Amino acid sequence: MKNIHIKLITCCLTLGLSGILLSGCQDVLDQEPLSSLSEAAYFKNKEHFVAAANFLHTRTGFEDGDETSDLSNNVTDATERYGRGLNIADPNDEVYKDNYFALRAANQLIDKAAEYAGDPSEIAPSVGTAYFFRAWHHFNLLKKYGGVVIAAKTMDVNSPELTAKRNSRYEVAFQIMNDLDEAIAKLPAASTLGLADQGKLSLEAARSLKARLLLYEGTWEKYVGTAADGDGTSTGAGSAKPAGYPSVTEMLTMAKSEALAVMNSGAFQLWDYKAELGRDHLFYLFNLEDGGSNPAGLSKADNKEYIFQTVYDFNLRRIPNPNSNLTHAKPWGPTRKLMDMYLCADGLPVQHSADFEGYATMTSEFQNRDHRMLTFLPLKKYWGWGNNVDGGGAQYGVAFEDSGIAFDYRHVPNLSSPGTPRNVGYAGRKFITEMKLRETGSESYNYPLIRLAEVMLIYAEATVELNGGTISDADLDLSINKLRTRAGVGRLTNALIAPYPDLTMLGEIRRERAIELFGENFRFDDLKRWNIAPQELNQDITVTVIKGTEWETAENPKNPGKPIYTAGAFELSTEPKSNSSYAGFATVPAGTIVLDRASNRNFSIKHYVDAIPLDEMQLNPNLLQNPGW
Repeated sequence: MKNIHIKLITCCLTLGLSGILLSGCQDVLDQEPLSSLSEAAYFKNKEHFVAAANFLHTRTGFEDGDETSDLSNNVTDATERYGRGLNIADPNDEVYKDNYFALRAANQLIDKAAEYAGDPSEIAPSVGTAYFFRAWHHFNLLKKYGGVVIAAKTMDVNSPELTAKRNSRYEVAFQIMNDLDEAIAKLPAASTLGLADQGKLSLEAARSLKARLLLYEGTWEKYVGTAADGDGTSTGAGSAKPAGYPSVTEMLTMAKSEALAVMNSGAFQLWDYKAELGRDHLFYLFNLEDGGSNPAGLSKADNKEYIFQTVYDFNLRRIPNPNSNLTHAKPWGPTRKLMDMYLCADGLPVQHSADFEGYATMTSEFQNRDHRMLTFLPLKKYWGWGNNVDGGGAQYGVAFEDSGIAFDYRHVPNLSSPGTPRNVGYAGRKFITEMKLRETGSESYNYPLIRLAEVMLIYAEATVELNGGTISDADLDLSINKLRTRAGVGRLTNALIAPYPDLTMLGEIRRERAIELFGENFRFDDLKRWNIAPQELNQDITVTVIKGTEWETAENPKNPGKPIYTAGAFELSTEPKSNSSYAGFATVPAGTIVLDRASNRNFSIKHYVDAIPLDEMQLNPNLLQNPGW
């Protein structure tokens, strides 16, 4: 390929796919297009289009979300630089190439559908799938780079797009909107899909993605505007808007409408198994496989919350590298900021709630709090994972002392070594298996790419943005109060926050988004579209409150006679300090571990869009670099 690295699918089309779990056939051509003979021989009947559409699902995976952000304690590894603003222009960025690779497969199906001799309605779901994924991969590129060259047809070595200038972000967004309208028109309703089609796309998935895009672009234009666009002449992709491009108000109105349609479809419901699994029920949403993965014997079929997901299977498609060490690494641990963002049982933040029990003991801050915090609870004895490596895995219905497991698997946070890259202060259990038949590296739970909780958050945020910072209790009850109820937190109402001048509806809805979606690859995008990334990311990263608490003197229960905390190993804050641009978040108490100083962090508006890969610019001299890179 002489310009953009668009990899071309070969054997996957000629062999076909038996289902969306199959991910083989990775051989690709980098230098020449698929022959017209093989294309013509392949796209002959409905089954060919179904197989090609199934292949498109294999281009999604497990996202590496939120590490090094203001909410993540995984910042001490020198290679993890993004949240610090220390990333550099990458000569060879796989995200760029992989998304164009995937776009060619989608375009090929769309182009061949125009030549199909049969009834167009019988291949409509496959074509709708292709339009969805064409939107999905353009959106991936948009979020990372801003404006890019639109790939809306199958290209070969002579295609003018390979030496084209970048389209503006507005032109790309408009293309995505139009593609999603096509997907909505062609995809089936989720209610018509059976269990055998779990993971396949529905019109509600397309509506949800459109709602996400419209909220993203509507708030980006409202708060960021053209600041990261460049002039399109010397830097960046410029700010050209196509005819008919919607206004901010129109985008937010459509986002709310699309979200409401999905919420009202009846096809999805929030995971809420408190009665069967207790307060820890949300832990099991994110490691759900078959009945052996949870005490209630629930399977993936019992999860009605995921609207669009990457489907994994122990026999056919396990979670691949580079994320196959998930359970062992426990990469999603919280900062002090995130811990204090979680609300108390009465629905109020820690600085205002009579329910908050402070930091004096090692677990007091977890009392009377949001159930979603339980994934960080220290010193709790729980099952390990696997057959014989770390703990032995869950034996539901058997007491620990009767299980025969000698491995002491309790989270004892690292409070002694700042050189350890993860789990300093707190450890996280989101996306962690405890299944007896799963060693780390063989986890096979599905990954949520869009879930109903996010759609409810979109509805609430679009509403408060449209209404100048206000939202009715009825709209809150329709959306985020459902999330708070299942998390054991009091409802958000106008009366609840009225006595507290530091609390706003917009701030509280943004809080809820951060809490609910932590570790799912949203935080950086949210901070950028709200244009508060420098203020939020360039703060001290802090974790456990040490001074005057039990942590300061406690013995390590897994290492008797040794303290948990090593005095002098970490810097401690010397005075209370705000860690956010939102006044409604609690200040960091004095005596808290400072994991990363603000002076180490230099995230700026330059980082709102990443650098165009340098090798792509060499291949196509018409690609202008983003401002500041």
